[in-house]
Amino acid sequence: MKLNRKWLNEDFVDLSDISDKAFVETLTVAGQKVETYERMDAEIKNVVVGKVLSIVRHTNSDHMWVCQVDVGKEEPVQIVTGAQNVHEGDLVPAALHNSYLPGGIHITKGKLRGEVSNGMLCSIKELGLTLNDVPYAIEDGIWILQEDCKPGDDINAVIGNNDTIVDFEITNNRPDCYSIIGLAREAAAAFDRPMRHHEPVVKGGAAGNLTDLLDVEVPADDLCRRYTARMVRNVKIAPSPKWLRQRLRANGVRPINNIVDITNYVMLEYGQPMHAFDYRYVGSGKIVVRRSEKGETLTTLDGAVRPLTPGMLVIADGEKPIGLAGIMGGENSEIVADTVDVVFESANFNGTSIRQTALALGMRTEASGKFEKNIDPLLTVPAVNRACELVELLGAGEVMDGMIDILNEIPQPRSLPLEPARINALLGTDISEADMVEYLRRLEIPVENGMILVPSFRPDLVQTADIAEEVARLYGYNEIPTTAFRSATAEGGYTGTMVLENRTGALCRSLGYSEILTYSFVSPSYFDMIRLPVDSPLRKAMRIQNPLGEDASIMRTIALPSMLSILARNNAYHNSAVKLYELAKVYLPKEGQTLPDEPKHLLLGTYGEGEDFFSLKGEIEAILKGMNVRPAAYTAVKDNPSYHPGRCAKITVDGVEVGVFGQVHPLVAKNYGIDADIYAAELDFTALSALLAPASTYVPLPKYPAVSRDIAVVCDEALTVAELTACIQKAGGKLLREVRLFDIYRGKGIEDGKKSTAFSLTLRADDRTLTDADSDSVITAVLKALETELGAKLR
Repeated sequence: MKLNRKWLNEDFVDLSDISDKAFVETLTVAGQKVETYERMDAEIKNVVVGKVLSIVRHTNSDHMWVCQVDVGKEEPVQIVTGAQNVHEGDLVPAALHNSYLPGGIHITKGKLRGEVSNGMLCSIKELGLTLNDVPYAIEDGIWILQEDCKPGDDINAVIGNNDTIVDFEITNNRPDCYSIIGLAREAAAAFDRPMRHHEPVVKGGAAGNLTDLLDVEVPADDLCRRYTARMVRNVKIAPSPKWLRQRLRANGVRPINNIVDITNYVMLEYGQPMHAFDYRYVGSGKIVVRRSEKGETLTTLDGAVRPLTPGMLVIADGEKPIGLAGIMGGENSEIVADTVDVVFESANFNGTSIRQTALALGMRTEASGKFEKNIDPLLTVPAVNRACELVELLGAGEVMDGMIDILNEIPQPRSLPLEPARINALLGTDISEADMVEYLRRLEIPVENGMILVPSFRPDLVQTADIAEEVARLYGYNEIPTTAFRSATAEGGYTGTMVLENRTGALCRSLGYSEILTYSFVSPSYFDMIRLPVDSPLRKAMRIQNPLGEDASIMRTIALPSMLSILARNNAYHNSAVKLYELAKVYLPKEGQTLPDEPKHLLLGTYGEGEDFFSLKGEIEAILKGMNVRPAAYTAVKDNPSYHPGRCAKITVDGVEVGVFGQVHPLVAKNYGIDADIYAAELDFTALSALLAPASTYVPLPKYPAVSRDIAVVCDEALTVAELTACIQKAGGKLLREVRLFDIYRGKGIEDGKKSTAFSLTLRADDRTLTDADSDSVITAVLKALETELGAKLR
């Protein structure tokens, strides 16, 4: 919301003694954040009013003139111009030597075909103006001033640029501040200055009876809280006066003509959008506020034909739509040069309906933006009266007596108790009740007998906390002392899950992995990229209702495609070796329930020299050990379509499958455009967090020595080391403390389809030194179990 300070000072609260910096800082601290502020005269420097004393033709040119110009100095200055509309005695804008024009144009003295020119005479365009700003000027010549000015006057003062524009960031719960009056109220309260209010006075008296000429019906009473209309006769369409044009321009509104400018002026001043209809185009003299019907269209003021869908709120006459309610008027009822009678509309429409229509038609306007904030329905009458007052002030027409005012929703008065003790407790202050009442008075919020009478323009005040905020911002946030919390607070710290996540991340980084973060919403094509079977339950993903696009339309049920996408990007950037990890959420739909399960998965992805299946397995073992997960088993898998059938294994802990890892299938790698061997792991972090071993406890160093025995057994090639190790550990009993593989042999002396596997066994007792007999009994039991259960025989 823009505010020009000159308008504020002249009409509402005089803050001319306050600097721009102090103004914006005070308003920001008082709760109305200023985004930016700028001087309107910042771009125009050293341009003054000049009076042409003489003008003679240039001796070396058939179209240039040499002018002697009085610019308020002791001597006139010579300026050469090529304009043909300049005459002796004219007042013109003169850009002197070392002057600046909008756009950073720098003017200096020089010679034009031998004649010295100490500057330039300016057109309206060169000053950043248009014919809307200066209706009497011409576009293709020097601006001949008709303003009340004299030679030497700064042109910025003449065109109204001696002003500061302050741009506020208004929150949506403060619709009152989308107006000059609302911001003036805030400024008066912040600086504790009296605010001048103006009650519109309309003389009226135009011939005729309003109700005989105009009838208003509101069938869509649920979408129109209030509809107010007045009528002006014998309208004289003309440019608005200078002061009104300048105020509109300062607030970013293009002046058009007096009637249209009045509606825009009132919208800025009161925050109440208005519209003016040419009465002769209101069929049957009837205005109907209704929902649009199937097949209807409307050509709006911008010339676009808008197809209307049923249910959109429109302003219609007895035959057709003539305006989109709260958004834009129709071309078939706009104010034109020969308009005679005008109907002023000042209404309050349902904000949700206006927003939906504006979005559907792609035409959000200043008016629709204000209605979306649910402005005060009590504004319609003073706003339409202000418009009629301005009509009389400008001599733009004759106002008829009376108005049509249909009120479908009567705002109920609201009140809140003033609770000083509670407010002080919330703020940590010791503000007296009298001071609180004074702060609220400055904001025009009356307090009577301990009750706060909430004004209709403050819908944001609904509870004591809101009142506390009003008190705090005028008391001064910087004045509130720093105090400790007065109530017990929860002790801060990480949860057990958070500690485990941090530890897991640290373990991954210690192994050379770098963390990545990927989006949870992905493309359905990701399933085909990793060769997921068509009947896989993982394809039943939750679809996003309003996706950014098809590539982000579902919530992922598997995080492997996200990891492969990042690996592919790094490979495309020619990164020769990459190790990445992510703790990624997946979203698994639950039968009969709206919300999914959201477990976290630990993803590892790597490629490069030295990376293979066994190095990845060792890293996974290190991570699980660091997480203190119970012992895991690794089993070969050949039917996972995303992985190489001979280099893939699943991980189980206590019989629970917690993950899979291996080399990514070459066809999957090809889908991602990667020509290297990729290795990946998917671990169910949520499941692993429930399979942790008991916390480690202190165990004294052993008192008795260990005994080491080596065995080598011949077994089938298909038998895994893990199966052999498990059998040895089970048969070894309490005396067996460690089993370590140290050799696998294939070759001479070993028949085809067999292999020799050698283990080192460490034995120890806690209460004695082991004898050979003790050790022999363990080894015998181990060898017997290996042969009986797995067919592995001592070599």
